[in-house]
Order: sequence, then structure tokens, then C-alpha cells
Amino acid sequence: MEMIIGFFFFVVCAFIWLIPLIAIIVSDRTSGGEKAAWVLAVIFISWFAWIFYLLLAPLKRRSLRY
Repeated sequence: MEMIIGFFFFVVCAFIWLIPLIAIIVSDRTSGGEKAAWVLAVIFISWFAWIFYLLLAPLKRRSLRY
């Protein structure tokens, strides 16, 4: 029984940890190298990078072309 509870806890924690990564990967706020940099920041720096992503991304504004 403890093994089932431990596995369930692991799955829930893994899902919570993956939420920022999935959100960045599917977002259209950034692209290319900038997106890869944000994903690496979240992996190595943790959720603080995701909070900065939500506040700062994109780092440079895209020009509008008509």
C-alpha cells in the first residue's frame, strides 16, 4: 500500500514540475532559441524562471509587418 501511495505522490510531483515546461513549449510568446533558453532556465533554475517568463517574455518586441 505504501508503494502505491509513493508512486502516486511521485506522479503528482512530476506532473506539477512539468507544467511550466509544457506551458513554455506550447506558448507562442517566444520562438526558437529564446524558447529553448527559457526551457533550460526552468530546468536548471526552477520555477522562478517560469515566473520571470510570464512577466518578461518576449525579451524583445516583434515588429509588426503589414
